[in-house]
Amino acid sequence: MKHNFGAGPCILPQEVFKEASEAVLNFNNTGLSILEISHRSKEFIAVCEEAIQLVRELMNVPEGYSVIFLQGGASLQFLMTAMNLLPEGGKAAYLETGVWAKKAIKEAKNFGEVELVASSKDANFNFIPKGYTIPQDAAYFHVTSNNTIYGTEMFDFPKTNVPLVCDMSSDIMSREINVADFGLIYAGAQKNIGPAGATVVIIKDELLGKTGRTIPSMLDYQVHIEGESMFNTPPVFSIYVAMLNLRWLKAKGGVAVIEKENTAKAEALYAEIDRNPFFKGTAAKEDRSRMNVTFVMENPELEKEFLKLAESKGCIGIKGHRSVGGFRASIYNALPIDGINALVEAMQEFEKSQK
Repeated sequence: MKHNFGAGPCILPQEVFKEASEAVLNFNNTGLSILEISHRSKEFIAVCEEAIQLVRELMNVPEGYSVIFLQGGASLQFLMTAMNLLPEGGKAAYLETGVWAKKAIKEAKNFGEVELVASSKDANFNFIPKGYTIPQDAAYFHVTSNNTIYGTEMFDFPKTNVPLVCDMSSDIMSREINVADFGLIYAGAQKNIGPAGATVVIIKDELLGKTGRTIPSMLDYQVHIEGESMFNTPPVFSIYVAMLNLRWLKAKGGVAVIEKENTAKAEALYAEIDRNPFFKGTAAKEDRSRMNVTFVMENPELEKEFLKLAESKGCIGIKGHRSVGGFRASIYNALPIDGINALVEAMQEFEKSQK
């Protein structure tokens, strides 16, 4: 039994894999593979429309917001957000909480002034800054809700009249949020939505068309909205599997139900990290992510030994990012509690073996 704690392209439900694999051979009894059907066919248009509707339903997206599927991951959104929302000669505000926030800041500087309101860089991003002031003349305020490398997560978002832009790639649909609090949300699909290749953007329509710059068609949100996510050939298979995965989430009871499961999983793992004398967490306790649990050993020389034991128990993908070291257990929506139990048991077995 393998327990997939991978942080990038990650675990998806087995029933989703099964249905997707059947569609690779014969999609909806068309006699064609999902990999070869036309993106203009009525069959795929229905898939795309259902995927968008499921995003709206699961996240309670209000009227006045558009939902689109794009490509290029969150990395393309780093520049698209600024290109579409930052007026010529304008200013945007950013919160720096990790590598991905830094990359977003770098791209935004190509389009105007960027004000860094706060950063946790000096502490290797092991906490979420608080008590900062958002400049009221900013076109938007950009945050990263969950920091996969450093294991921190924003549990409270600032109340502000400045439009809030959020990179929600690694915790979207893992917990309930109020979409109306945000001007724009974007997320690479490959954590909780589906496989790599698709990106979801939720944007408040009234924010568009105010930059004063000419935007290339492929980078213009309005063009993609009008093209109903099909301005160019979309990532057909990625959107199809995302649709299946969103169906799975809806059938489980939606985001409210999965949030309870995610909370229970994270609490169980953090409890063992705090109890076990061989391990310690790396993120500030009040900011500990429920998606990416980062921890190290009190004695770093024992890390290879524990990693070998964990892998023998089927715990795959727990080696930490080089920026932090140690271990990282990514516990996205589709990871069952059995995976947490296996990792906790490995930690307890390691403790006993050292006595």
